[in-house]
Amino acid sequence: MYDAVAKTNAVGESASADVDTGGCCPPASGAATCCGTNQDAAINAIISTRMGYTEDQIKAVPDGANMGLGCGAPLEVAKLQAGEVVVDLGSGGGFDCFLAAREVGESGMVIGVDMTPAMVSKARANAERGKYANVVFRLGEIEHLPIGNDEVDVIISNCVINLSPDKLQVFDECWRVLKPGGRVAFSDVVATIELPEEMRRDAFLIGACIGGASLITDLQSMLENAGFVDVSIEPKDDSRDFIREWAPGRSVEDYVVSAYITARKPEQTKCC
Repeated sequence: MYDAVAKTNAVGESASADVDTGGCCPPASGAATCCGTNQDAAINAIISTRMGYTEDQIKAVPDGANMGLGCGAPLEVAKLQAGEVVVDLGSGGGFDCFLAAREVGESGMVIGVDMTPAMVSKARANAERGKYANVVFRLGEIEHLPIGNDEVDVIISNCVINLSPDKLQVFDECWRVLKPGGRVAFSDVVATIELPEEMRRDAFLIGACIGGASLITDLQSMLENAGFVDVSIEPKDDSRDFIREWAPGRSVEDYVVSAYITARKPEQTKCC
């Protein structure tokens, strides 16, 4: 399970409340989480600034698109080019999709995929309000993407893959839909040391993008097993400061950090 409503369900909150408030994990004393806090645009802007977004980026999207989600800014490492086709896994309100649309231009296309009907509807409304002709949103799971083979240049994602119980399947799907030479650029939470079993079973920590985090070495192996090359996983040690706020007093920052994850599908791909 992944995305906003999946996280909300993991901690026993209602899906409808998530879409209304723009948050997906119950915040601790109003603290920022990977899933946002509330519908206050000013607060969400502050959160996104901490994640690496610029003021220009935050102001460039339709109201309601920035929900204060994520653990980084994947476009920093995506290096998008005009005319590229981009997919965003777990696209939420469409924030990263709309930013990507600016970079790929009218000759490019951005596809947001989310498993939540209410979130897809929200993103589509945001796209209509912002008059984005090169952005579409599709209902689907990141383990089973509603996209054909070899159609995509770049796949981005922000703090979503950690929520999937089958990450190898996610990476296999990324491989399938990418064109030869295509690439992935994710921001996600990774484990720097093995999480205790009680943390992995904790519904709150799973929903807070912590309990499902994989070890860096395991993620690298999964990406390579899926066929990717040039795998790079760059932990951001300063992210421990905001991750600490996701579960105050539980020392989660000793186990996980946010990282940028990039990899490439070779031009000459495996035949079978």
